Amino acid sequence: MDLQFLSAGLAIGLGAIGPGIGVGLLVMGALQAIGRNPEAANEIRTNMILGIAFAEAIAIYALVVALVLKFV
Repeated sequence: MDLQFLSAGLAIGLGAIGPGIGVGLLVMGALQAIGRNPEAANEIRTNMILGIAFAEAIAIYALVVALVLKFV
């Protein structure tokens, strides 16, 4: 029983670190690109939002794995 909680906590904890760092780096790069080329802001913003959605999908997968480990 205790190992279920430990494994679920590790799954969600470690599964959230990667996407968190990825989103931070992605936004940093997009803001630097917009600062260098303001005319391309709309295209950069669109690509940034798409990249953030893909990174957050990984965090959702980690949440699903944590819930499976906890309840199954």
